[in-house]
Amino acid sequence: MSDANRDTKLDPHTEAVSAGRSGDWAKHIVNPPIYRGSTHLHADCAALEEAKRHNRDGQFFYGRRGSPTQWALADALTRLEPGAFGTVLYPSGVAAISNALMSVLSPGDVLLVTDNAYDPSRGMATGLFKRYGIETRFFDPLDLDGFADRFCENTRAVLLEVPGSLTMEICDIPALAKITRDKGAVSLIDNTWATPLGFPALSHGCDITIMSLTKHVGGHSDLLMGSVSAANERHYRRLRLTAQQLGQHVSPDDAALALRGLRTMPLRLERTAETALAVARWLSKREEVAHVLCPMLPGSQGHELWKRDFSGGCGLFSFVLKGRSDAHRAALIDTLDLFGIGFSWGGYESLALPFDPVGMRTATPWPPAGCNEADKLGIRLAIGLEDPADLIADLERGFAAMEQV
Repeated sequence: MSDANRDTKLDPHTEAVSAGRSGDWAKHIVNPPIYRGSTHLHADCAALEEAKRHNRDGQFFYGRRGSPTQWALADALTRLEPGAFGTVLYPSGVAAISNALMSVLSPGDVLLVTDNAYDPSRGMATGLFKRYGIETRFFDPLDLDGFADRFCENTRAVLLEVPGSLTMEICDIPALAKITRDKGAVSLIDNTWATPLGFPALSHGCDITIMSLTKHVGGHSDLLMGSVSAANERHYRRLRLTAQQLGQHVSPDDAALALRGLRTMPLRLERTAETALAVARWLSKREEVAHVLCPMLPGSQGHELWKRDFSGGCGLFSFVLKGRSDAHRAALIDTLDLFGIGFSWGGYESLALPFDPVGMRTATPWPPAGCNEADKLGIRLAIGLEDPADLIADLERGFAAMEQV
């Protein structure tokens, strides 16, 4: 576990290359080997008992507790997350969210959830957690003045997301995290969009940060995985124990793929963010577009907060059509050649997905106040590694097809 304990902090590009490679499992080769095995062997009964009793990180015991391949990935992610004590791995991003929340909540507790949260997060909060006696209350993440009033004596945790899912709002995370801490609750944030390279969430006051490694860390649309990093030992031990009790485990082969993707993640983030900004600027000049929802774009909601708190972004953003119908939107998307139609993002290929925030909100309206009620149909773009001019030309053809409906 020597990477996590190394004193010298390196540039994130260097960390992405070197982290997770200095343990006993990676002394003589560049990439940590893939350890496949359910059974770990012990020298004698005393060694078996010691491993069972101490349950240490990086200690062979049984396959479900991990092996060097998984430990190398967890160490690398801890190194990339400033202020992290430790990281736990999960078989998907949704598993990471649910397990993180379960580690800090009990029956009778109240959970506050940002109203622009990822839809599966909303679903587990109003479904699974409700069944187990946990109450969820949604809040407007942009209403900083009213946030403190959302707490009660039973509020134990707040789930944040930045930017908001689909509608891409940027909120004042440091201020919300401080209020949460002052109220004696735990702040958790889904930080998949920017990753710690673009937004070190723990350094901005959050207690626990969550990532879907399926996205940028994997980077090639060929694995499902999630991670949770904690700012202190107490939260980390709760995360680790909860994961073990629920049998959470990732395969060594997927961990190796995630490690491989991690090495190039900074370069891919920079490239996709640069291309996304070029496409967003082009869309902002189209008369068919009512709003471009991209915090990196000057003039967009939250851009000033993004400039203040973030050092980078990624290729994911959205736009809203001006007064068009479902048929218009479908014609645009169906005509696209370089954009696939599908879920997920963060891979090397571009994707387009229709979305309708109407009916997905509890505490905030859509369209937002002051916007035209007819401007409500959205398209989410996940920009990949293609040339920006080719992507713009593809969208140009989509807009032309839309006008034929």
